[in-house]
Amino acid sequence: MRRRPESSSTAPDTSAKKSSGTSKTDEEAKLNHGIQIRTARRSGFTWLTLFAVIVYSSWAVYQYQYENLPVPLTAEQAGKRGFSEVAAMKHVKALTELGPHTIGSDAIELALQYVLAELENIKKTAHWEVDVEVDLFHVNVGATRLDSGMFVDRTIIYSDLDHIVLRMLPKYAPEARENAILVSSHIDTVFSTEGAGDCSSCVSVMLELARGISQWAHGFKNAVIFLFNTGEEEGLSGAHSFITQHPWSTTIRMAIDLEAMGIGGKSAIFQAGPHPLAVETFASVAKYPSGNIIFQDIFSSGVIKSATDFQVYREVAGLSGLDFVYADHGAVYHTKNDKLKLLKSGSLQHLGENMLAFLLQISTSSHLSKANATVDDIQSSHDSAVYYDILGQYMVIYRQRFANMLHSSVILQSLLIWTTSLLMGGSTAAVSLAFSCLSNILMWIFSISFSVLAAFILPLISSSPLPYLSIPSLVLGLFAAPAFLGALTGQHLGYLVLKRYLSNVYAKRKQLSPAIQADLIKLETERWLFKAGSLQWLVLLVIGTYYKIGSSYLALVWLVPPAFAYGLLEATLTPGRLPKPLKLATLWMGLAIPILVSAGQVIKLTTVIIGLSVRFIRHPGGTPEWLPSLGLSLFIAVVICLTLVYLLSYIHLSGAKTSIVLSTCILFALSLAVVFSGIIPPFTEETARAVNLVHVVDTTGGFGEKPNSYISLFSFTPGKFTKEVEEIKEGFACGRHNAIDYVTFSVKYGCLTYDGTEEGWDESNIPTLDVVKDINGDKRITQVKIDTKRSIRWFLAINTEEIEDFTFNVGLEELVAADGKRSIDGWHTIQASGGKNAPTKFELTLFWLQNSTRRSDKMVQSEQRPLLRIRTDLPGVVTPKVETVLEKLPPWYSLFGKSTSPHTLSFLSSLPIDF
Repeated sequence: MRRRPESSSTAPDTSAKKSSGTSKTDEEAKLNHGIQIRTARRSGFTWLTLFAVIVYSSWAVYQYQYENLPVPLTAEQAGKRGFSEVAAMKHVKALTELGPHTIGSDAIELALQYVLAELENIKKTAHWEVDVEVDLFHVNVGATRLDSGMFVDRTIIYSDLDHIVLRMLPKYAPEARENAILVSSHIDTVFSTEGAGDCSSCVSVMLELARGISQWAHGFKNAVIFLFNTGEEEGLSGAHSFITQHPWSTTIRMAIDLEAMGIGGKSAIFQAGPHPLAVETFASVAKYPSGNIIFQDIFSSGVIKSATDFQVYREVAGLSGLDFVYADHGAVYHTKNDKLKLLKSGSLQHLGENMLAFLLQISTSSHLSKANATVDDIQSSHDSAVYYDILGQYMVIYRQRFANMLHSSVILQSLLIWTTSLLMGGSTAAVSLAFSCLSNILMWIFSISFSVLAAFILPLISSSPLPYLSIPSLVLGLFAAPAFLGALTGQHLGYLVLKRYLSNVYAKRKQLSPAIQADLIKLETERWLFKAGSLQWLVLLVIGTYYKIGSSYLALVWLVPPAFAYGLLEATLTPGRLPKPLKLATLWMGLAIPILVSAGQVIKLTTVIIGLSVRFIRHPGGTPEWLPSLGLSLFIAVVICLTLVYLLSYIHLSGAKTSIVLSTCILFALSLAVVFSGIIPPFTEETARAVNLVHVVDTTGGFGEKPNSYISLFSFTPGKFTKEVEEIKEGFACGRHNAIDYVTFSVKYGCLTYDGTEEGWDESNIPTLDVVKDINGDKRITQVKIDTKRSIRWFLAINTEEIEDFTFNVGLEELVAADGKRSIDGWHTIQASGGKNAPTKFELTLFWLQNSTRRSDKMVQSEQRPLLRIRTDLPGVVTPKVETVLEKLPPWYSLFGKSTSPHTLSFLSSLPIDF
């Protein structure tokens, strides 16, 4: 029999203490064991898979939303009342075969004849109850000044323009002619392209729409007017001349403009409003709705230096409506590569079916007159529309008033939740929130810094500062990788600071073991970082709501689903409950809707920004070469910080930090290696560098009294010409010393050659500025006669530091009155263009400022700033020297045209102040 051990008198106390200690230890062990189970490390494989799924999902959303085009229909499949891309493509082919068709050229006359003939055929085959009127409208002369956009500092003169106008309405409802919907696009192109995308595709869609509408219009309550205008590429002249001079313009209640900033793809709503009727109708009936208010907000901000006819309809005529734009392959815009073979199959079918459904619906509406409310009326009532499509299948649209209510409700609820959380958590919660916000700030600082540093590196290792143009996916390695690495680094530093603070807080809780404390600190830090991500979106939502920014719907989308997922799966109202690891299900649930709604938009916007880089510079050589890449890197860093903030909060407790950082560094290093090696050229034959080659005859006096003739080579695309000039071998010298003032812009860096430049031009074509009267009374008045000789395209800059106002006459007609003019950098510009019979002689009357009487010393300081500067272009003239250089240009070079750039032969002249 075993004996029971004896115990001393203190044994019961000791046993009790041991029992108590054992009980406490067991409780801690259980807690520790539970936390250890819940803090299992997330493996590197899990995270790489997660990244792959997110990237693939985002790309799949983009592909479905923007690359999923409808199947083209033949004329037989579409029927008499449908839309056929196959039929429309025949029009594109016919127009592009004419080559560039600028106003004043033989090709534009042929294009007008083609369109007119097609409309006459439509008139013959229209439904017998449809009245079809075709009008070839001629404009003698006109002038305009716009209040905003890229033409705000200039007066635009136009003359001798021809437009074709088609009107359809029910034959037995004559009242329909008093309310019309305008569908407009332009036939003309710039001199450097055949214009398959901009905008033969639009004209062709309109021709096919007109054919289909001619079989439906007998049931309409409103007329439909199709305007095929010329002069858009020279300052929106076609739209303005029609709106101000055509008798049908007074009946228009809504304007639809079709445009292109690239070639093909989905034609999306670029601008809408101000009245929401048009976009609401489109959203309700379009088969493949595409459009997003993000692009409208960006365009309205002035970031994109461009303009469409819709500005004229909205600003001059006070019309509401829609502005559609093709934006794929933005790098080919106004270059030789805007050609038929790059026009994607399905592009015309997409726009055509959408427009046909829209026109059939709006033409039977009884509310069309309400859409003619003024811009001020709409803005004052906060009744404009917020719109965006989801996967190109459904368009979400609601009024700004509802957006304000919805956003305000979410903001108030969010603030209530945050206030309750902070009150329950006390000072510890408040300080933790502050440190988690600090982690976000550090994330932004490091992400932007790393990405911007990559932008500065590129010009040092690449032959071009834009090495990603031909392969846009390179930006993932060049900018997204360092931006992500910087965001992770910055947030991790904030994570360490927050963890240190929480360590001090938990150190006061003696009931927990150090091991348990360490786990709990990590878990709570992770949660605070996740919640800080929603806080930054809340701040953006507050700002967007206050300024009534339509794009602030993105903040709502990125705030509510993650917050809902966190509240459903993670949050607790029990203060004493210990934190648990964030569930991957929370991340999946929280990011699913934001990715679905915005991933395609972000990728599309990135491709648009890359395309704009080709023509980024306003003054060639006037900005640093790294500036376009800097802008792109900033955009990508901002996207990374906004969209990956939730994902980054998960990484700090995972076992994948090393593999993630290493993979990101490898991606960045490989991208740099590809750029440095030159394996992938920055430009190709289909993604060409935009250049201008101009034979200049200069009589401004900076080169002497005799005309100075030379060839100028410059580019609106950043980069040097050193290598190419060596291959051309035509005596070019490049550098910043070859600055040239082209009136509408200045070339700060370019290449010049004087070899063989005396042929191909005549001194009789040099424009003249002759002072015929100079009255020096109470107010000095000077009259100047302008003779542009053979030129029907010219630009005149007036020194507004000396001139208060002016009038401009064509013959006896006062075209521009003395009513105050805007200027930029001390110059107001007159931009003129027209047809073959456009006038070339004008009279300018200048009214000087009161304090413009100059002393001789002041005149010396101003001798580089004349009173007037003029540039005249001779469209279609290619001198022998220019032709020789053009033949030697690399195939990845393309001439670039826009409303302010010179053609291949230009004359420069000026009038000094001390004339």
